[in-house]
Amino acid sequence: MSEPPRSKASDFDPQVLRLFDQYVHGQIDRRGFLAGAARFAVGAAGAAGLLAALSPRFAAAQQVAPDDARLSTQRLEFPSPQGYGTGLGYLARPAQAAGPLPAVLVVHENRGLNPHIEDVTRRLALEGYIAFAPDALFPLGGYPGDEDAARALFGQLDQARTREDFLAAARLLDGIEGGNGRLGVVGFCYGGGMANFLATRLPALAAAAPFYGNAAPLEDVPKIRAELLVVLAEHDERINAGWPAYEAALQAAGTRHALLQPPGTQHGFHNDTTPRYDEAAAREAWRRLLDLFGRTLRDGERARDA
Repeated sequence: MSEPPRSKASDFDPQVLRLFDQYVHGQIDRRGFLAGAARFAVGAAGAAGLLAALSPRFAAAQQVAPDDARLSTQRLEFPSPQGYGTGLGYLARPAQAAGPLPAVLVVHENRGLNPHIEDVTRRLALEGYIAFAPDALFPLGGYPGDEDAARALFGQLDQARTREDFLAAARLLDGIEGGNGRLGVVGFCYGGGMANFLATRLPALAAAAPFYGNAAPLEDVPKIRAELLVVLAEHDERINAGWPAYEAALQAAGTRHALLQPPGTQHGFHNDTTPRYDEAAAREAWRRLLDLFGRTLRDGERARDA
């Protein structure tokens, strides 16, 4: 059976999209979304249909098969003594490499290591990177295969320990066999905030691409040595509210950075599993991401000496 046509953000009332953003980020629960969305649908069944239409369709969006012969993939555990003790992530790299490759840490959204982020990790590996995506939910049993259950588990994490897990993953990747000693990070939503945070804690990080994530603590911005590509959506009040102060801090610190904010986009526009996906904007963001990593991890030197 063929997949039904993909919905677009423009198919939904802006208030429904705001409700979905609140739901995805834990500000309201499923019942709250259905109650609010019922005003824009015919009864509760209609509201449930809106939620179903906005929810991820992983199989339909997959770009790189898990068994793609061009790649070598594995689940890799790593020590995290300051975090939860042991972490686990999904590692993907080209099956054949002529020499050392740069490494990229991939940080998921607030649902753990779901199939979409695994696919993004494989996409980066096909571009010639050693890509590693840790699962913050590993200490709680790992991504459960259900987005609602994953969000619920995510709220149980001790974020101080989780941050240490990602730092441990970055250290592992920075010295991984077959790497060229250069490290970048990309993250989406929660992962965008984590990418900003990691940039303040990893002096050797060459590049960071936070996609619509919370800003780094402003007092820590002078510690950033990486070059940043800050990707924001146009319609994302929650995240965009912090950008002016973050931009001012980056400018004051002399941090090399660029902003990409495609017009008409919604939070999550790069995620091609949901209707918030904007193909043109996502392609441009990916192009800019690869340009950043190409300059800083392949062709250029590290962003700055530590």
